[in-house]
Amino acid sequence: MTSPSHSHPLPKPSGPNQPYMHISALQAGFVAIPNDVVIQGSTPTYQNCPSLAFYLRHSHLPNGGMIFDLGLRKNWETYPPEAQRNFQPGAMFPCTVPQDVAESCREGGVDPGEVECVVISHLHFDHVGDCSPFTKATFILGGEAQASLDDGYPENPHSAILAASTPRDRTRFLTKEDFDTSIGPFPHAHDLFQDGSVYVIDTPGHSPGHLTLLARTSPTGAWLFLGADVAHDKRLLTDPRTRIATTRENGESFCVHRDPVQAEVDLGRVRRLLLEEDEDGDGRVEAIIAHDWKWCEENLGRAFLPGRIVPRD
Repeated sequence: MTSPSHSHPLPKPSGPNQPYMHISALQAGFVAIPNDVVIQGSTPTYQNCPSLAFYLRHSHLPNGGMIFDLGLRKNWETYPPEAQRNFQPGAMFPCTVPQDVAESCREGGVDPGEVECVVISHLHFDHVGDCSPFTKATFILGGEAQASLDDGYPENPHSAILAASTPRDRTRFLTKEDFDTSIGPFPHAHDLFQDGSVYVIDTPGHSPGHLTLLARTSPTGAWLFLGADVAHDKRLLTDPRTRIATTRENGESFCVHRDPVQAEVDLGRVRRLLLEEDEDGDGRVEAIIAHDWKWCEENLGRAFLPGRIVPRD
């Protein structure tokens, strides 16, 4: 675990031509999550949540863009047996996939075969989706995820991780050396295009190699934090009185994070990030997590490809 006290102001734009990212949400299936595995002291009622993915297009580079996370796959029978259970009666996390990421891309006018980069936050089944339509893309994973792939299904029949989650010949694993800069409250970040437009953040509390993104969304100083599974309920980002669940209502020990102590450190950093203000005292940073059902309901349509998320300027 590392200290949450490290923090610097977010960098100001380099000038009127500061590169930034146009960002659109993508529908990628739904997972129902019991509240008592998310926030300590909650009831076990279920909330139907999206498993959001995002399409990002660089303001200055004429390429096929990039995607953050791939959500759920429609052909769920190709998941490992451990993950298939979530599509069967009596599942703890019941899943449905009306539309996958590739279909959402095509519906929004983007050819999955032209996407140049896919960043996978982590290897849980509701984030890896189906990589096969993205035939041109380089895939980026956290370095710790490599061991999980090496020990994945079917080589390990008990693993919930699919070894073929990404094409290994086109997969780049970010090492500690790649996280060579800091930004805001995050001590370990990777400037993906080396121009300050989007940073890959090391947030390892949830799972091995868990990654998040911090992207500029305007040339004047707006930012969007894509939090993946750094939290499973937005209240954990905005209300410091809430705590990650480690015990269910029935007394059963259960935590969705592999390291709840580090996960709380990650959350503390995100909370400080959201306190960033511009010169007028307005919030500069918006945050969206993968299972943000309320944001999805409020923005369905306009913020989804071919629409885009309006910058907080």
